Amino acid sequence: NQTHVTEFMLLSFPHGQPFIFVLFLAIYLATLLGNSAILTLVFLDPHLHSPMYFFLSHLSCLDICYSSVTVPKILANALCPQATISYGGCLAQMFFLMGCAGAECALLAVMAYDRYAAICQPLRYTHAMSRGVCVAAAAGCWLWGMLDSAVHTLLASRLSFCGAARLQHIFCDVPPLLGAACSNTRPSEVALHAASVFVGLSPFLLVVVSYLRILATILGMPVAAGRSKTFSTCSAHLLVVALYFVTANLNYNRPSSGSSPAADTLVSTLYCIVTPMLNPLIYSLRNQEVRGALRKAV
Repeated sequence: NQTHVTEFMLLSFPHGQPFIFVLFLAIYLATLLGNSAILTLVFLDPHLHSPMYFFLSHLSCLDICYSSVTVPKILANALCPQATISYGGCLAQMFFLMGCAGAECALLAVMAYDRYAAICQPLRYTHAMSRGVCVAAAAGCWLWGMLDSAVHTLLASRLSFCGAARLQHIFCDVPPLLGAACSNTRPSEVALHAASVFVGLSPFLLVVVSYLRILATILGMPVAAGRSKTFSTCSAHLLVVALYFVTANLNYNRPSSGSSPAADTLVSTLYCIVTPMLNPLIYSLRNQEVRGALRKAV
């Protein structure tokens, strides 16, 4: 009963498609504008030429890639009677989506270490986070994400589908593909769980350890003003980390039973589409240096 799949039907598009088109278009434009503004400010303002903002510019680039992988196809499908995506397009979308996910997990951990080095080891900070180290760390994050994604995409390309291929989703991702397959999905499930530990949990634990050390250092500062200023530089990153890892965990580690397609779609939308829009807002609202650079640019 296995068939050669040429395209998938995406079944989780709700009714009221013009509204969906306008909503996702507004989110996409806000994502592009916000993250492009961060990239421009970091490039133009000499005060932002530091490791922290170097990594922030890579985070903004990742967020633009996140949205550009999924939202344009969603906008096109929102204007069609039946939402579809080609087989090759589905695998490509999944590859870049998973690649961005893995790279962002690693990048958030590197950003946490950067804050730890700056606050807890200030005398060694210039050497520990030199230009060469920062470039190598950023390149390693991108490479780490793409290697992880290549494994998932290779395993997904070997799945078989019976009858009409239908995905209970609005874009291609590993969980809906596994749910639609009629062949053995065990290798993909094992790879997904392994990635949850090595690509997701390990960076999160590094972030937690870094911020526990940072918190201990901040609480040991004798001047309250110094504690407040130091914590303000970390609060934006903490908000981004919490938002990203919570939604990522819900997206890839939901129980197989008891979840509805609507809930799965909502979680994935928050994780892949809404979060990239919120990140530049969080950094601009919580970071005094970014706000100052924005005022000067305006």
